[in-house]
Amino acid sequence: MTQQLKQRQFPAGNPLANALVVVVGVLVIAVSFVLGLVALVALVTAAIVLAAIIGVRVWWLKRKLGAGQNYTANHNGESATGSEIIEGEFRVVGPDKGRDSTE
Repeated sequence: MTQQLKQRQFPAGNPLANALVVVVGVLVIAVSFVLGLVALVALVTAAIVLAAIIGVRVWWLKRKLGAGQNYTANHNGESATGSEIIEGEFRVVGPDKGRDSTE
């Protein structure tokens, strides 16, 4: 078992080379972490922007379709919202300017 542990350790010949390997290893890990974090932030930002665009588009279409349904009427005289149309008659009470006043 001691043979396996000795093979996994740094070569003990030059302590300066061992320190350089440790420093380079730490730098590679740090750069990898930072690049991964930047990529994660970019992906999350793109997903949020895409979700906002889709959300606004769906809201706009619902609003547009909802406005069109309020003004359309079906064959039974009822609008798409279910309210009924009340019909009535009216009579002009004041004098007519186009007619003779003798009537």
